Amino acid sequence: MSFDVRPVTDTLVAERPAVDAETFVREIASGYAPVVLRGQVAEWPAVAAGRRGERALAEYVAGFAGGKPLEVLLGQPEIAGRFFYRDDMRGFNFMRQQVPLGALMAQLLQLAESGAVDPPAIYANAAAAPDHLPGWSEANRLGLPATGATPRVWIGNATRVATHYDASPNLAAVVAGRRRFTLFPPEQVANLYVGPLDRTLAGPPASMVDPDEPDLERYPRFAEAMRHAQVAELGPGDVLFIPAIWWHHVRAFDRINVLVNYWWAYDTSATPFVAMVHALMSVRDLPPAEKKAWKAWFDHLVFGEDAAHAGDHLPEHARGVLGAPGKERNERITAYLLGMLSARR
Repeated sequence: MSFDVRPVTDTLVAERPAVDAETFVREIASGYAPVVLRGQVAEWPAVAAGRRGERALAEYVAGFAGGKPLEVLLGQPEIAGRFFYRDDMRGFNFMRQQVPLGALMAQLLQLAESGAVDPPAIYANAAAAPDHLPGWSEANRLGLPATGATPRVWIGNATRVATHYDASPNLAAVVAGRRRFTLFPPEQVANLYVGPLDRTLAGPPASMVDPDEPDLERYPRFAEAMRHAQVAELGPGDVLFIPAIWWHHVRAFDRINVLVNYWWAYDTSATPFVAMVHALMSVRDLPPAEKKAWKAWFDHLVFGEDAAHAGDHLPEHARGVLGAPGKERNERITAYLLGMLSARR
């Protein structure tokens, strides 16, 4: 498999041949490291269509038209496929449009067959298959347990997605085109120079560093992040398992690229990112002695090895928000927080 740009590291993500569902649960999903599953979805009809060429691929994907239009990111040729902030950080270097699936595939095919050297960047991201490509899920079944996960389809030409993380485990299945994932473990967050938390490109915050052309004078700690980076180079039929909170940069190399991903095991009632942002206001700027005192609380109730048992000395009916995880406890915590926050307004 040939790629056009040298990766930032020679360290490759661990890989293995396709696995069955039981093996996936026991040996891969239970771990906390990325894994490439070579040829895991090689038998998909969509992958077979891509092997027949760009026109066959475009026609196959367009055959699922009939759902809602897709959100498509559009960037001028000068962004070189990298969807990001503008230089002044007052906006983004792309526009968003709602585009029907048939029109999207026709445009990508026209650009591909024209041989355009510097085409505009086009990317439909995270289109939920049941809504936008009805019938896709039934025609291209994953065969791995991703309970409750909605297949989401990503379609575009040669594009780059800034380094970001997902709050849940992720399975990314390549249908057509070559993709390179550059992954960084969660503990490298300080070396990735994270951008705005509250004005993001597409949900989670992103690194300000371009791994393909890192500016180490401006972002010197990124050199340490590169020491810990892993690269997965994927082709049609390959699947990448990405654990939750692992950072990843995604580059698609070909004139038409299609990927399907599955986010699963995500508890929408869990809001660690929101809790962290609130801590910026309520904890970070306290006097050092007070902050140290609250750190002891956090260690005792949240991060300590015995945190889940912090309320065990109380009768079960009296534990309140310290009770065992579950719907009832979560509802109690939500009500308590809403009451506390409302009283402070």
